[in-house]
Amino acid sequence: MMFTDVFASVITDLDVRGDLRFFPAATFPTIHPIHWLTSHFAVGGWSPLQRLSGMLTAHMTQIAPHNGFTWHPHRGLEIYTYVIDGELYHEDSTGGQGIIRAGEVQRMFSGAYIQHQELNRADDYARVIQIWFVAEPQFMALEPHYEQIRLDKMPPRTVGDGVVRDIIGPQGATDSHVSARLTSTVLPAGGEAAIELPQSGEELFLYFVNGDGRFLTAHDEQPVGLYDVALAKPQAETAVIQAGEQPLNYLSFYLKPFMGA
Repeated sequence: MMFTDVFASVITDLDVRGDLRFFPAATFPTIHPIHWLTSHFAVGGWSPLQRLSGMLTAHMTQIAPHNGFTWHPHRGLEIYTYVIDGELYHEDSTGGQGIIRAGEVQRMFSGAYIQHQELNRADDYARVIQIWFVAEPQFMALEPHYEQIRLDKMPPRTVGDGVVRDIIGPQGATDSHVSARLTSTVLPAGGEAAIELPQSGEELFLYFVNGDGRFLTAHDEQPVGLYDVALAKPQAETAVIQAGEQPLNYLSFYLKPFMGA
């Protein structure tokens, strides 16, 4: 496969036609390959959304106490790790190390080669969302590096009752090297907000990562739970997300078009 081919989207056995689609979490695989690990793959791995416009994976990983991924290499990737519950110890071959705690985002650029390990050294489960992008060719000469920032230290803005923070993009808080945008929205219990539709030349992949609620359109209503997914085009109808009795957190990925005609 040519290097440029990894930027093409690959979707199998899932009908993504239309301007707005909602898929329950069970549409995508949850795997438990070893006693200490459970993962839900919305994108990548065994998911029918195998690759979206250079985003190789977006998945939840839950790591049992005192377990994790020991030293392993990466090449040609920019990896984002968002910790939802617990904490994760990171160490890499550049000499970087530290603990990523709940509510923090880490960005790691592998360049041509990096090794790192990700360990849950605590007594509680760690639950993280990990996102892999293909490093774009113009950045491949950069040395491996990483940065870490708390979500609550990112400049907030409001959409309805939601607090939105830009993680990747022109207004993003991270020094990203990918052609995408990523926001995190937190709705308070009982709050609601309209989804922010993609701009021209983009399509939206939305991933519910914490809490529950409802997904409302003029013609339909869906319950929302952990790891449900919505897809949308710029011309999609307005959809409103309502939080239930707990705050609701969802990630909105604005990517080059992947849904097709």
